[in-house]
Amino acid sequence: MANKARGEIDAEFDGQTFRLCLTLGALAELESAFGAADLVELAERFEKRRLSARDLARIIGCGLRGAGHAISDEEAARMTVSGGLAAYAKVAADLLVAAFGEAPAEGAQNPPQPQDA
Repeated sequence: MANKARGEIDAEFDGQTFRLCLTLGALAELESAFGAADLVELAERFEKRRLSARDLARIIGCGLRGAGHAISDEEAARMTVSGGLAAYAKVAADLLVAAFGEAPAEGAQNPPQPQDA
């Protein structure tokens, strides 16, 4: 079972459950692949929610490698998931949320202003 506190998720590909995790090394791989200067720039790219199929394969591939699976992006792209494209996008989104946390709500201040007691 995935340990959410460690940024892990479980996903089913080709009828088999795999653990995925965006480790520091996996995040560095994504920075390089997407040409991001740092993690903030990488997170901002993902917040735009405009990802190609190639991007999804890369994110999922990095998550699989981060969890210890010797799977290339090309192999990850050939893996099937029940639910089609929406399911691939959900796996990638769940993985990014596990690594970066939830995005603040539209218009929310980050960090929020202190509240009076």
